[in-house]
Amino acid sequence: MTDLSLLAAAGAPSRLNPVQLFLDADIVVQAVMLGLLLASVWTWMIIVSFSLRMTAVKKRCRDYEEDFWQTDNFDALMKERGKKDIASARVATAGMREWRHSVKGGRVADRDGLRQRLAVTMESQVAAEADELSNRLNFLATVGSVAPFVGLFGTVWGIMNSFFQIGQQQNSSLAVVAPGISEALFATAIGLFAAIPAVIAYNRFSHAVNGLEGRLQRFADRFHASLSRELETL
Repeated sequence: MTDLSLLAAAGAPSRLNPVQLFLDADIVVQAVMLGLLLASVWTWMIIVSFSLRMTAVKKRCRDYEEDFWQTDNFDALMKERGKKDIASARVATAGMREWRHSVKGGRVADRDGLRQRLAVTMESQVAAEADELSNRLNFLATVGSVAPFVGLFGTVWGIMNSFFQIGQQQNSSLAVVAPGISEALFATAIGLFAAIPAVIAYNRFSHAVNGLEGRLQRFADRFHASLSRELETL
């Protein structure tokens, strides 16, 4: 090996440098990489914030339901907790609002109709609570499904650019082709880096939202049963 070859080998990087790959990439590939990196950052912000929110929502619902079944004064409980962000409280308030509206005067002409209205009212509120929580998960689903294809687009563009350089330089050696292909494949790697956590988080959070929805529905069913028993005394 000549001295020039030894110097070239000594100066060659021993491992991949992501920053250098980004800087050496085509402008289109750079735009793809930057967009995917921003999507990845936003994804992790949603993951952290949603995790904290779900933990708080579950705790508030659990504490409220424990107090709800022990209280003898619903109005006092609502004054204390009604303005706080408690999903269970909003479900109970929806049911109680329909109850008070229907039993004005102390007589109920259609008891079965009232039972149905109570069930529909609280079920609607439960669905609204689940939908409100799920809205933030749409971005995770979008990133999980689209990011690999965006990264693949950057890879295809980079490979096309590499072949263009081969034609320009009239040289098909590995030294000419390899750098461009490495930069192109890096776009796909970033796409997967953004998509994999988004898919895992979306599935996990969807399960958590479904669990909370089931909890609220059980609370609504139990409250509906209590109101039905109260209705028999009117």
